[in-house]
Amino acid sequence: MDHIWTTLAFSFVLKCVECSGSATKWTYTGAVGQPEWIEFFPECGGFNQSPVNVDTSQTLHDPTLIPVQPMGYNQPGRRPFILSNNGHTVQMTLPHWMGVGGLPSHYSAVQLHLHWGNGVGIATGSEHTINGQSTSAELHIVHYNTEVYANLSEAMMQKNGLAVLGILIETGEEVNQAYGSIFNYLGRIRYAGQKVAIPSFDLQSLLPENLSQYFRYNGSLTTPPCHESVLWTIFNERVKISHSQLLKLETVLYSSKAEEEEPTILQDNYRATQPLNHRTVLSSFIPVSVQIYTAGEIAAIVIGSLFGCIGLAVIIWFIVKTIRLTSSWDVLQSIQPAPQPRMQDANEHKQDTDLKMTSNQEKTKDTEHQPET
Repeated sequence: MDHIWTTLAFSFVLKCVECSGSATKWTYTGAVGQPEWIEFFPECGGFNQSPVNVDTSQTLHDPTLIPVQPMGYNQPGRRPFILSNNGHTVQMTLPHWMGVGGLPSHYSAVQLHLHWGNGVGIATGSEHTINGQSTSAELHIVHYNTEVYANLSEAMMQKNGLAVLGILIETGEEVNQAYGSIFNYLGRIRYAGQKVAIPSFDLQSLLPENLSQYFRYNGSLTTPPCHESVLWTIFNERVKISHSQLLKLETVLYSSKAEEEEPTILQDNYRATQPLNHRTVLSSFIPVSVQIYTAGEIAAIVIGSLFGCIGLAVIIWFIVKTIRLTSSWDVLQSIQPAPQPRMQDANEHKQDTDLKMTSNQEKTKDTEHQPET
């Protein structure tokens, strides 16, 4: 009976979320976590969802893809940016004169936000992966198609209505001053719903230096309602922030409001990669294929190499030993003494000598006794 009431209560909560149409009710884990998104936001189960894993061996090189062209990024103006905690991420609104060129249409900037992990284990936190490898965080800069659609609400529900730049973030030793322009103010928006005005800065400094190498595909929003309206551009080059900056991003913010007694830390706000479903990922360059090995494969390679070295050492030792034995035998042969005559031959030689001496003596005596003439 208790099980039935629990099930009914759970269903009622989910129905309320669905009826309210509020995107603030979903979470990454819990009652309305990622596995449940499809139940309340059906498009999250579509065939063109994001993020994806970019397998560089399967991408299609498109030489017509030109470098990304930020427009107005380095001219932020004098008005401050508004930084906020919406309970799912840290988000910053962007002025309308910023945009991005090099795309099929002109797209105006709307906002940027970040995704990250929890600092435990290997680097995880990025939404997109390349060859199965994730990074510590990922920055998204969102734009909408102003040539075709009147506003963001209309564009986000239509094909190619949005264009998002994805920047993969790694950690290093040096502090990234550009990202510090955002991270230095996280302490003022610790709780969901809080906002703060921050000094404007050069937005282009958040991008990688190489804007000509990227991957492009058609996908979706990575959060509910998961509309399949996004033209994605994922840069191949990563940017780096310091370990302390990443730690601040992972530990300062909460997904709950300030008045809640037990605040929930805002971590692991990234969606798992989705099936590509026969979509083509274009690349603006020819990727260099790098073989990625698993831990088991690496162990097998090390052990195999070790045994191979041992086997080679044994073969070399055997060859050297054989050469040394052959050389020693040749030397011994060259210094052997001359063969000695047999004892019997020596005795016979002595007897012959004695007979010759006796014969000579007798001849002398006979000569002595002959008469003179």
